[in-house]
Amino acid sequence: MGILDTVTDIMGESTQRAPETAGDDGSKGSYWCDDCGVRVRDVEVDAEGLDRDEEGTPACPDCGDSMRFERASGSGCAC
Repeated sequence: MGILDTVTDIMGESTQRAPETAGDDGSKGSYWCDDCGVRVRDVEVDAEGLDRDEEGTPACPDCGDSMRFERASGSGCAC
């Protein structure tokens, strides 16, 4: 069984996983820039110092376009 255990270990280590449960910091999701791929959690927008448009939507720090909000599903993260 040595080779099977080795393959199982390698496959398990190479898989990237999202956190099992998100922290209870009040986050409802993240803002994304579809053009740049930039992601900022909603609870970090003010700490990041991002500009906002007249509707309160954050602007991407890289390109300046409005970011899209995506809710976290369940108790996981919006990754």
